[in-house]
Amino acid sequence: MNICIHSTYTCTFDDFLAQLEKTQPQWSPFVESYRIAKVDDHSSILMMNVTDFEAMGAMMSSDEMKAWDAENGCVDVIYSMEEMTG
Repeated sequence: MNICIHSTYTCTFDDFLAQLEKTQPQWSPFVESYRIAKVDDHSSILMMNVTDFEAMGAMMSSDEMKAWDAENGCVDVIYSMEEMTG
């Protein structure tokens, strides 16, 4: 996994998960794998292995995604990650 997204929102976790699943056909071409964890009813942690960061940025900044974020008070904080070996 190479990115971690901490999302907070005013909708429920189930609503957020439904949106993630609805948009999966859009992001699956550039995401090899992912895991999501519910933090509480209004936040989650999403870890993804992204292969094309430009495509990811374009999707996340699309009008559709911006509208959903605004309607649901969604704020994403994105962290890059790399494996520590040793």
